[in-house]
This record gives sequence, C-alpha cells and structure tokens, in this order.
Amino acid sequence: MTASRPCPARRDKKESEVHRQTALRRGLALVGGVLLLLVGIALLVLPGPGLLLVLAGLLVLSNQFPAVARFVDPVRERAMFAARESVSSWVRIAGAALVAAALFVAGLFWGLMPELPLGGWPTGAGLILSSVLLVALLVYSYRTTRGDPRE
Repeated sequence: MTASRPCPARRDKKESEVHRQTALRRGLALVGGVLLLLVGIALLVLPGPGLLLVLAGLLVLSNQFPAVARFVDPVRERAMFAARESVSSWVRIAGAALVAAALFVAGLFWGLMPELPLGGWPTGAGLILSSVLLVALLVYSYRTTRGDPRE
C-alpha cells in the first residue's frame, strides 16, 4: 500500500483560501486601523479620547503592518502621560466628571427634542456615549496611575 498524498488541486485550493483569508484580515485591519486613527486625530482637537484612539488605531495597524510598530511606543508613552495628567488633582477629576454629566444631560435633551439643530437620538446617543466613554477613561486613568484601592 502507498501512503495517500493530498491532491495538488486540493492543496492549491487550500492555499488559495488561506491567502484570501489573510488578505481579508489585512484589509479589515487596514480599514479599522485607519478609521480609529482618523477619528482619534479628529478627537485630538475635539472633546474626546483622541490620543487613546490614535494608539488603538496604531496597535491594530501594527499587527498586520510591522512598519507601523515604530510609532506605537512614543504614542503609548504620551497617552499614559495624558492619563496621569487627567487625574493629577481632584479639581481635574471633578471637572471631567462635570463634563461627563453635562454631556449625558445634553444627550438626553438632544434625543428628546428633535426640533433642536441636529436633534434626535443619533446626536443624543453620540453625546451619551461620549459621556460614558469619558467616565470609563477617567476610571481607567485613575486606577492605572494612582492604583486600585481594592488591591
């Protein structure tokens, strides 16, 4: 008896499928990473976690495109510095909490009052989501830079 060897046509089909999946994965990483990067750059001047989204975009891109990896460490260092600064005093923490509360209330108003400019739930939900992200980032920054009191 002879050992069975895979048919060359089957092997080529498998290799083609693997190549297609790799290309799809790279394409999705490119689109997702660039989108995160662009939104992060916009949020550097708008209210929001711009630097963290820039970092997230670079991390996604660096998984598929090694040339991008050289930008990750400098951005990570700057993002962690910004996280430390955001919780460096109780005044900053209270200010960020007030902004989060204002965003949440504004989101409710915009959602419930469609007669406002750009009124309706798409705008309201965006403001509410921004407030939730702000609180989450504030808690994350506090725990990572000042330590978790439960530890």
